[in-house]
Amino acid sequence: MNFNDIIVVGAGIAGTMTALSLQRRGHSVTLIDKWEPGHPRASSTDYNRVIRAIHGRDEFYTRWAREARLQWLELQEETGQRLYYECGALILATAGHCDWEDATCETFSKLGVPHHRFDQRELAVRFPQFKSDDIAYGIYEPEAGLLMAHRAVISAVQLFQKLGGVVKRGAVSTDADEYPLLDGKRMQADRIIIATGPWMADMFPRTIKPISTVVGVNVLYTATPAGNERYDHSNMPCWIDHGQGSFGMPSVEGHGVKAAVVIPDKIDLDNDERLIRRSTIDRTRQYIRKRLPGLEGERVVDSKFNQIILTPDTHFIVDWHPAHDKVLMVGGCSGHLFKHGPVFGDFAAGVAAGEYATADRFKLGKRKKLSPSESPSGR
Repeated sequence: MNFNDIIVVGAGIAGTMTALSLQRRGHSVTLIDKWEPGHPRASSTDYNRVIRAIHGRDEFYTRWAREARLQWLELQEETGQRLYYECGALILATAGHCDWEDATCETFSKLGVPHHRFDQRELAVRFPQFKSDDIAYGIYEPEAGLLMAHRAVISAVQLFQKLGGVVKRGAVSTDADEYPLLDGKRMQADRIIIATGPWMADMFPRTIKPISTVVGVNVLYTATPAGNERYDHSNMPCWIDHGQGSFGMPSVEGHGVKAAVVIPDKIDLDNDERLIRRSTIDRTRQYIRKRLPGLEGERVVDSKFNQIILTPDTHFIVDWHPAHDKVLMVGGCSGHLFKHGPVFGDFAAGVAAGEYATADRFKLGKRKKLSPSESPSGR
């Protein structure tokens, strides 16, 4: 079935990739956002994001991440923009708390995902940037790396327009029945797809808010030592350090080493300024002293304040509104949607076009927190 009028609300990674996939299918698509695509309020902003197939016991997301990697490479070729740096990803498994990492090794072996398992001694030799005396082992995924997030969104929007898609500015809200309004008027379209990230919670107080939490994440970029290339993407992988509640990326394109200590922070999406807290700088520096001692004393050169909408089970949302059969809600990023962007967008587009139903894991309804061994994100 070909739809002549599809509106996608939200020009972040979920909305843009869904709109692009629908446009490729031959539909007539309009992409709407309150602000210019790539604006600094968006969850899809910031310079870069990790892409890795490491998802614990979850084979679904593992396969999706592997397919997404190929699609990112294709998109990079199609747009002529550098979107992906394959520097690898390292998961540091803390002794006594390795359920997620143990499960990942089993999944990788079963699915044939290239990886290496290094013990503490091997880590010290292979990755001297990290102090690993409290680490049981590390999982290194060589076919992983980082995506240039802001550039990827802008490039995808431009490709969408090149293929005939329309981008408009507009404020979308909902009425008392949770039906979408554009500038205060009921939206009329064959399909309306809502991909507004954290804003979905307040837009759908009965449907989305009960199964989601909006949290802020403070991110710092630290300068690399003068004359030293050890912390550049050509010599250092991205990493995840669940034992310390942290993750990071090597320096790429001169941005510095990205490190985040995940301390969930409250945020008023429309009124709070996107400034990090002083306590975050101190906490991140403590982490750097512990895990990346060669960066101790280096200056913070940039910072970003991001926000995510987190579902209890960290699964995405792709489902029709229970009261409005033309309204499809997509997102619930849970901090790990960006890497899946092209595959997620293609799946959501297929659901929107009526090609197939959504997956059970993406349906609305009750959600429960998963154990570390079950969780796809390790949280």
